[in-house]
Amino acid sequence: MSNSCTGADALVFGALDSGVSLATGVPGFPISGIMELLMDSSVEARWSINEKVALEAALGASAVGRRAMVIVKHVGMNILADPLVTSATHTIGAGLVIVAGDDPGIQQSQNEQDSRYFGLLAEVPVFDPCNPAVVYNSMCQAFQLSEEVHTPVIIRITDRLNDETGLVERKTPAHVEFPTFDRDIWSYTMKGKHQLFHNSSYPRMQHVSADSELKVRHERGKKIGIISSGYLSTLVEQIISNGNEDVSHLALTIVNPLPIKGINCFIDRHERILVVEESESVIEHQLSCKGVLGKLTGHIGYGKVDAADIIQALKDVDWDTITPSITPETIESRGFSRSICDDCPYHMLYRVLDKMDVPVAGDLGCSVRTAPPPMGVVDMAYSLGSSIATATGFDNKGIALIGDYGLVHTGLQGLIEAVHHHRDMLVVVLQNDIAALTGGQDVPDMTDVVRTLVPGTILLDIENIDEAELAVLLKTELNKSGVSVILARGKCTMY
Repeated sequence: MSNSCTGADALVFGALDSGVSLATGVPGFPISGIMELLMDSSVEARWSINEKVALEAALGASAVGRRAMVIVKHVGMNILADPLVTSATHTIGAGLVIVAGDDPGIQQSQNEQDSRYFGLLAEVPVFDPCNPAVVYNSMCQAFQLSEEVHTPVIIRITDRLNDETGLVERKTPAHVEFPTFDRDIWSYTMKGKHQLFHNSSYPRMQHVSADSELKVRHERGKKIGIISSGYLSTLVEQIISNGNEDVSHLALTIVNPLPIKGINCFIDRHERILVVEESESVIEHQLSCKGVLGKLTGHIGYGKVDAADIIQALKDVDWDTITPSITPETIESRGFSRSICDDCPYHMLYRVLDKMDVPVAGDLGCSVRTAPPPMGVVDMAYSLGSSIATATGFDNKGIALIGDYGLVHTGLQGLIEAVHHHRDMLVVVLQNDIAALTGGQDVPDMTDVVRTLVPGTILLDIENIDEAELAVLLKTELNKSGVSVILARGKCTMY
């Protein structure tokens, strides 16, 4: 029976019909809604404190025969890369699928990275589906392939794919026993595990990629051929059907390993090849044939790609290179600034910090919105949980500003580093008990942990102190040697 649903629904249906029993993840755009759908099902689904922990929990489930999935945004792939890379040669048990949500156009992220690269790094399969039907089939096949090659499998999605609607033919849910971890792998050395991987697992990945039924090919002409993947394959099909019938199209779903033999055959049958992908040139970089056009030749821009960009690239297809006219976006040219909420309880704290002549390391929680003009409070902010470790590198005592979720995510390690090395710094924790930027998820209370590390930790009710008193308190703590911590408690009015 066919059902009309969104890409996000199709992803969840594919997981449920594949017999998934554990879903872990970390909230963020564009994947939060997927986990919320799973939380409404019978599956054990939970938010983890960070992505590394999420993957490690899923690996544990896989080892004992439970199919599992991990749901993270693209920057979360950086955090889970450590266990991911090792898992490919360590091997797993039951199928394990990682859903990586990319953010082309950077709507709600700190960068525009491309999760497909993690397939190349870890040598694991990567699916880049184009519509709900392919999303559903990709999920079902990914679990099976994961068990065949004994590695996690990545499925890359974007917000436009999540929202795309289409018909999905659901399969009978799986009710079988799934494999468990095979301890025989421990009879091999680490070198031997890598050799075994390339003797059996990787060749199987290549075979499946080459023969994938999820690959869509349309031969419509001999001059121009388009190679695409992901949601952009849907855009290409729309463009071809609207008056470009002489353009052929090879839509890839499995993008690691690339089906190089099939791609080369497609290239050989056309005079010019346009590679349409977002955000980076992952496919194009692996093709060295003459006449291949894309991001590297200036025909397609980096980041988000729209139908108009593809149409223009087809108009310019006779040119070997294009010099694009790019004006980097500024806050002024965008026309609006993402600032903190007008009724945020920490406005007074930001005003006081702005008047202090010390470096302020920020975090990727709400406080990062105080970095751009006109506020200019935070000086630098690299990743979620990074501010404390960043401040340990200051030459004089500075301030680390961090949210309580950033502290739980990876900030505690920075605090341990600061205490262990007797650094001079002031840590201000915005303690509102939620992850405000990602939907108001609950945050574990780390008060006792912090007070164990720093016995003189100050508990401050931010709404029961005036601006002058707060300024004196911060200056007093800055004049002390060693690590000072202020847990500034406030209530987020949004949640």
